Formats: sequence, C-alpha cells, structure tokens
Amino acid sequence: MILAIDVQYSKDIAFVAGVAFGEWCSETPHEEYVSVVYGIEEYEPGKFYKRELPCILKLLEEHDLKPETIIVDAYVFLDGKQEPGLGKHLHDSLGGQIEIIGVAKKAFSGIEQNHEIFRGESKKPLFITASGDLESAKVHISMMFGENRIPAILKRADQLCREEASKSKYSDTSSCAGV
Repeated sequence: MILAIDVQYSKDIAFVAGVAFGEWCSETPHEEYVSVVYGIEEYEPGKFYKRELPCILKLLEEHDLKPETIIVDAYVFLDGKQEPGLGKHLHDSLGGQIEIIGVAKKAFSGIEQNHEIFRGESKKPLFITASGDLESAKVHISMMFGENRIPAILKRADQLCREEASKSKYSDTSSCAGV
C-alpha cells in the first residue's frame, strides 16, 4: 500500500487525511482515512515537523496503517541531501522501515534542479525528495494518475482534509504546506 498524507489546520486542531492506493498509476484510492488531532502547537519557523509529525503518527496509529511508502506534502531533506525535513523525521520515527517521498510545490533554499519534475503542461516544477532512491521517487510521482501538476491522489488527500476541516465548528482554516 502507498499512502498519500496531508494535514489541514483550524486554530489548534489538525485534520489529517490519508489516501491509500495500490499502484503508482492507480486512478482512484482504495481507502481514505481521517484523524483529528487537538491541541496543535503554533507553527515554529524552521521546525515544521514539530507541528505536523504528531498528526501523521496519530493517523497511522489510529487506523493501524502499515504502508510500504508514504508521500508527504513536504520535504524529506530540505537541501535534498542531509538537512532533515518533515519526511526524514517521519522516516526516523517509523524506524527507517517505510520509504518516505516528499512532494513540495515550492523550492526550498538550496534545493538543486535535479529534484524537479514537471507534470502535465505545467511550467512549474514539483520538488521531489526521498528517504530512498531519488530517481525512483521521481519516476513514481511522474507516473501517478492525473494530467495536472499535482497527481490526482495527492490532490484528493488535500481535498479530504479540507473537507473535514470545513465540517468543524471552526471556519478559520489554513493549510501549512510543507517544509
């Protein structure tokens, strides 16, 4: 199982969505999961993982998920090589047993061009980092279903957590996209 994860915040509440699928070219998810986490700390610049990591771990634990690969809307390595981002902290928290692929929409300072992929007709790249082989990760994300820049299943994870947040009694929602 491959699991795409995204998180949406509303005040001090996080809505975590996981979208499971079986093959890199799958058009539709096999299953969708949502967890709600209360008492989320404020975003701390340069420490994004402190806010998001507990949310992802709760989703995995609450639904007893054991994916082979997790895709996060963030970086595994901020510089592409060594400086740990959310994905590296997640990889370490899971004992290094699950491959983590980071798909980021914005370049982080110092990220090299070899981390870019272009999907569809987009002139804007996605920035791919991985706990495993970078080239394999880029191929996997490139072959995901969808004609647009963002693969359909990754877009679904984003939509699912936003939908859950909009159902809450809070209307002030903000996404904390990944670093």
